[in-house]
Amino acid sequence: MTSVTTPAASTELEDAETGRLDAAIADLHVGARTWAALTLAQRVTLLRAVRTSVAAAAEDWANTAAASKGLDARHPLRGEEWLSGPYSVLGALDASIETLARLARGANPLDGITVERGQGGRTRVHAFPLTGIDSFLLSGYTGEVWLRPGVTPNQARAKAGLAQRTPTESGGVGLVLGAGNITSIPVLDVLYELLAHNRTALLKVNPTQDSLVPIYKRAFAPLIEPGFVRIVRGGPAVGSYLTGHPDIAHVHITGSAATFDTIVWGASTSSATQGADSATQGAGSATQGAGSATQGADSATKEGADGRRPLLQKPITAELGGVSPIIVVPGEWSAADLTYHAEHIATMRLQNSGHNCIAGQVVILSSDWAQADAFRAELRRAYANAPERPTWYPGAPARVHGATDDYPDALVLGDRVLVELDSDDDATALQNTEYFAPVLGVVTVAGTGQVFLDAAVAYANDRLQGTLGANLLIHPATERSLGAGFDRAIAALRYGSIAINGWTAFGFITPTLTWGAFPGSTIEDVGSGIGVVHNALLLDDVERSVIRGPFRPLPRSLPILNGGGRFTILPKPPWFVSARTGAVVSEGLTRFRATGGVLGLIRTLTRALRA
Repeated sequence: MTSVTTPAASTELEDAETGRLDAAIADLHVGARTWAALTLAQRVTLLRAVRTSVAAAAEDWANTAAASKGLDARHPLRGEEWLSGPYSVLGALDASIETLARLARGANPLDGITVERGQGGRTRVHAFPLTGIDSFLLSGYTGEVWLRPGVTPNQARAKAGLAQRTPTESGGVGLVLGAGNITSIPVLDVLYELLAHNRTALLKVNPTQDSLVPIYKRAFAPLIEPGFVRIVRGGPAVGSYLTGHPDIAHVHITGSAATFDTIVWGASTSSATQGADSATQGAGSATQGAGSATQGADSATKEGADGRRPLLQKPITAELGGVSPIIVVPGEWSAADLTYHAEHIATMRLQNSGHNCIAGQVVILSSDWAQADAFRAELRRAYANAPERPTWYPGAPARVHGATDDYPDALVLGDRVLVELDSDDDATALQNTEYFAPVLGVVTVAGTGQVFLDAAVAYANDRLQGTLGANLLIHPATERSLGAGFDRAIAALRYGSIAINGWTAFGFITPTLTWGAFPGSTIEDVGSGIGVVHNALLLDDVERSVIRGPFRPLPRSLPILNGGGRFTILPKPPWFVSARTGAVVSEGLTRFRATGGVLGLIRTLTRALRA
């Protein structure tokens, strides 16, 4: 990560290096004036050029990212790098272009989008799906953005657009400390700086992604040439120099709370200055964390609430991960349901070898569920049978060893650890350590129905570290039986992203949803971070995003078989680690997103049916 500039840290850089960094920042200040002079229509044209360059770089991007993580061209999980890299960025560009185009013609970003009152009087924006192709390809999935209590639908519409409502007001130059685990994160953070804040951006790439720098520069060429973006490499000294630079107006970081504290308060953790993910703290992310133009940019320019004076004298936003729950609500599940959702949970933990802030970590089961033992057996099988892959992120082996030291009875499968605890076992380490590695825990609470659900929500809120994302699996018949109690429980979950019969990663790659911690963190107690990103509708006053998915895949999603659940055309989502054709389907979907082509899409869907 980075820390504030100190005289000792600054002297670690050669004069030529500081000169190079100063020149980049000076270029961005010139670029900020140019950006402020562009009309919204000109910005749309520019983003379309970026889209073209990203599409052209997509194959090299995905292949380079896969190789950097030890996945060769034949590895069944290489598709992860297509979806979490260029696919995510192309989707964000498409959605951002639509928002700016609406503003350019005098329309509102929320025109034609359902905005209504929901649980607790909250305004809910039905933010996904918004296109016919998304409704078809991702049938069964929906997403809402919930705004903070008290915000009315009219207020939501009035503020939608953020800084693009006043495009001539420059936000200066921002520093983005790029995450080291998911390759779209740095790019998406830079786009958010430009669009939500009217800030040009200096991206410091995490050293784990140095091999992507030439590709980032090709993909971002239309923004680099006029001085809207600059990209630099470097280690602790570069990060330290930049965070303390007087001409940087704002800092955004994806990483760990320890890294955040190093930047803001001058903690002595020098290893945290490596980039946007801390290799020693297990934070890092498939996600990012800048805040909206007005709500998320907590300022470190005054004394903290506890009387301490921060060393960082400028605003900072952050996404810092956490320990994500997976609540499994007891019900009458078929054998196929048990198998499918065991693979679902294995995916939540093992995608990218667990090096994700959105990785599910603690499964919360009912000790009174008649099928609990059968589900545990399926979970062990799914965890063991997932394709092998390297545990590549720095510091991960030490955290895996720490888990086995804390829980010597855990099931160890190579680099993977499955910790199953009884109600009287000490779960403290599991609850408070974001392992950022393939370590999955299972805990229990008593009860069934509403009693269990309320207890599980309280467990997630009160015992697990962080507020970034929560996942919940529930049979449609059980949800119907709970009625309004289910809605109240979802509203009570204090998480910035909630996935019902899905994984919060779906929210991460859906650009019209938001990504970030639940509101309320401060620089003194930062938790999972401050502010949101993605948010292509440019909504203000965001509280959370809520995703819903199908309980059963095709063909069991057909109305006569789905138990009252949602229909989907997907037999198994391509992001499942158990999807046999996940790699080719992920690549095919990205190519379709990039260039279109009906024949290619048909081939991709045919392969998806064999997942």
